[in-house]
Amino acid sequence: MARSRTLWAALFLTPPLALYTVIVVAPLLVSFYYSLTDWNGFNPNYNFVGLDNFLKIGRDPLFANAIRNTVIWMAAAILLPSLGGLAIALALNGRGVAGNLYKSLFYLPICLSLVVIGQVWIWMYHPDWGLINVTLEGLGAPDWTRAWLADPQTALLAVIVAWAWQQTGLAMVIFLAGLTSVPKELTEAAEIDGATYWQGLRHVVIPLLLPATVVVMALAIINSLKSFDIVYVMTQGGPFHSSDTLAMFMYTESFKKYYMGYGSAIAVVLFAISLVIIVFYFRQVQALDRLYD
Repeated sequence: MARSRTLWAALFLTPPLALYTVIVVAPLLVSFYYSLTDWNGFNPNYNFVGLDNFLKIGRDPLFANAIRNTVIWMAAAILLPSLGGLAIALALNGRGVAGNLYKSLFYLPICLSLVVIGQVWIWMYHPDWGLINVTLEGLGAPDWTRAWLADPQTALLAVIVAWAWQQTGLAMVIFLAGLTSVPKELTEAAEIDGATYWQGLRHVVIPLLLPATVVVMALAIINSLKSFDIVYVMTQGGPFHSSDTLAMFMYTESFKKYYMGYGSAIAVVLFAISLVIIVFYFRQVQALDRLYD
């Protein structure tokens, strides 16, 4: 009986594992290999250069710029969707039919692709007839209007805001799920003891939302590291590399400059950063599991 189960398990697992190997594992290993070469993506004749590409990364100011932008993006990814999603979840929790309607509206952006989100925000950021500049002019602040995506000072922030707007709906859903696990007895006891809403929120609700917060932040960081499509649609890393992220920089070096070996080295660095974050995330999850057991 046990042998039959093992056989059936192998039969069911072999196709998805084979597909995963072909689609994920094999390209990953190939990227590791090409990161040690000077391949341009076309010429079958290339040289093995060892760690030269990684040494070049350490000296490349554009890579340092991409790292800085990625760190800024990660910090904003932790703050903006998390705080926005928490605020919306607290406002809509237990609101009945009307609350469900608003939950659907706030969640809707996450159902759209980032390409669509980017195009919508391009229209909103338009310097002449975009919603943001028109609104600022209507509020009597024409000096605040600008070409948001063409200004090196605002391009990165503008793309981050568009991305965070989409991700807030996902954070809201996770926090709403976390709020369902908060015992009403604790919040009612806090009210009886004379705690204000904000005191109950700070000392009762927020600590109990720690598992949901860890999930929201981990997903935000991982998604921020993969931020390519919305950057490509809105700015392509410009102007003057002011909105370059690691993913966008890797694409530019690989498929625009045809430094495929160097681009593969950047991909390896991005993979290593993602791996460290994922390992840290799972360790935090395990610590939370032990804490709440």
